[in-house]
Amino acid sequence: MPAPSIKLNNGVEIPAIGLGTWQSKPEEVVSAVSYALKEAGYRHIDCAWGYSNEKEVGQGIKQSGVPRSEIFITSKLWGTYHSRVEEALDETLANLGTDYLDLYLIHWPVPMNPKGNHPTFPTLPNGLRDVDHSWKLSDTWKQMEAMVKKGKVKTIGISNFSIKKMDEILPTAEIIPAVNQLELHPYNPQHELLSYLHSKGIVPEAYSPLGSTNSPLLKDDVVVRIAQKHSVQPSDVLLGWLVAHDIVALPKSVTPSRIASNMTGTISAVGKLDKEDIVELDGLAASGKQKRFIMPPWPVDLGFDNWTAPMPTAKE
Repeated sequence: MPAPSIKLNNGVEIPAIGLGTWQSKPEEVVSAVSYALKEAGYRHIDCAWGYSNEKEVGQGIKQSGVPRSEIFITSKLWGTYHSRVEEALDETLANLGTDYLDLYLIHWPVPMNPKGNHPTFPTLPNGLRDVDHSWKLSDTWKQMEAMVKKGKVKTIGISNFSIKKMDEILPTAEIIPAVNQLELHPYNPQHELLSYLHSKGIVPEAYSPLGSTNSPLLKDDVVVRIAQKHSVQPSDVLLGWLVAHDIVALPKSVTPSRIASNMTGTISAVGKLDKEDIVELDGLAASGKQKRFIMPPWPVDLGFDNWTAPMPTAKE
């Protein structure tokens, strides 16, 4: 049974369950992608230049034998390339072995020095990440729009953008972002931000939908009770909650059994979760369980609620 799909603001359909590839080791991701496509029914692969495994993702796609036209491929523009979008995209297309992307996202709203001391994470002498504070995100977005016009990308979107950061691109945007990929789960539901996205016709996508490694989400008493009630796994409840909210879920795994169950279990849970379950899961964060797991040390105020990591400070 294929994953349900969600219609984006440009009419393109995006599969609501995709394979995440962040932190998947290059040697493991080839077989993970191939298995997901060939055996587990996935038709959506989420990758990024910044994950340092795009070439291997491309090998997995090729190895699967599934035609390119049947696969929805997403990648992301890294921070050191905000002023060189086409160059970054061409590198990504070459890595993946394709001539177009279905979706291309700005990975973080943080332009970094393109001529810094490291291609991925340039730093200043004081140890802080080398952010290009003079570069405008609206100029990055203009270049993203140009990639749609050139036919290299079908759809463009954003990732890790708060309302504050969206305000830097939306007033001058010709193309409204189709998606915003965020850390979303019942401990970090970002209800206010999701309501804003809905008002703009922007579809949310969830990375780290099960939390982090050894996540407390999978052991949460409410999640476990709802899973037992419906004879599904806690992970199915967490992923099903997202899809029931029309949020694209991007669970990452390199284990075949887990890749398969993330698809079948989610579809099963979406059909079983009732209104009371959804309301209870919606309220977990407000009941004192709010927790964001992914907070890189950007020396920039991203404008998110509940970003509890301290702002990094310069080393003496």
